[in-house]
Amino acid sequence: MPDTTKVVPLTCHGHSRPVPHIHFSALQDEEQYYIISACKDGNPMLRDGLTGDWIGTFLGHKGAVWQARLSSDASLAATASADFSAKVWDTHTGEALHTLTHDHIVRAVAFPNQQQPQILATGGKEKKMRIFDLNNPSQPYEIGGGVHGDTIKSIVWTADPSILVTASEDKKIRWWDLRTQSTIGEYAVEGPVGTCELDNTTSDGVLSVAAGNSVYFFNGNSPASLIKSIKTPYELASVALHSGQRRFVTGGSNQNDTWVRVWDFDAETELETNKGHHGPIWSASFSPDGKLYATGSEDGTVKLWKFTNGPYGLWK
Repeated sequence: MPDTTKVVPLTCHGHSRPVPHIHFSALQDEEQYYIISACKDGNPMLRDGLTGDWIGTFLGHKGAVWQARLSSDASLAATASADFSAKVWDTHTGEALHTLTHDHIVRAVAFPNQQQPQILATGGKEKKMRIFDLNNPSQPYEIGGGVHGDTIKSIVWTADPSILVTASEDKKIRWWDLRTQSTIGEYAVEGPVGTCELDNTTSDGVLSVAAGNSVYFFNGNSPASLIKSIKTPYELASVALHSGQRRFVTGGSNQNDTWVRVWDFDAETELETNKGHHGPIWSASFSPDGKLYATGSEDGTVKLWKFTNGPYGLWK
């Protein structure tokens, strides 16, 4: 197990309201990657993923930002907002390149995993997914109208550019084929859906879902193929998997549960409890090199936790 227990996490301040989502870029070179945080203050922030240093704030939304993602090359950011829009940003200038208007609150955005981030998927209270070609964003096409029974909370693009996953408040995880614009798999979880994310430390792409008291791990290359589910004693809001270390971390949704927990994937046992946040932990993610993980909380902070032996980043 990485010797992380006694290391103080790095705390990223600057937000004034809860942080519902964080997302890392892919590795840009040996030790360079970025992290973006969504915030209910309407001002998503871009930071150096290794140090947490603030790079810039994207200004323009008029409502809470529920989700934020970076393209794999970190050249673009996308944000989903309560102001009935999604925005696409140039991460070098901070300029809003596109404002994609919707008919209701937007909760989810997703770029494809390949190096050409000119397509964006969005979803939210409209209960349907929209696919935008950013070269012609005025003509999106809609998928899943009438299928989702409630708000789409998360969209994940799999390694296959034709396959997407949606996680909805109707407690269903659905797999979609863009070629047929229809579902090719569905799985019902037991509780309210929290995070739904791909493991970004490996190309295998295990899909991790937090829902109710359980975590679910799906084969990212096989629709609705459950690897395992693990029931915990806690109400969960977030989960992140590190396939190589066979570890995962969880964050709770209960106002009184502010611990970040590290688990053994195979033994299904709790290994560490890390204190630092002062509210529920809505989002968790491992860095692309797997050497740290980040958490975003109701308390308005993002924390970076070391997950490797020896010196790394600012832990030197």
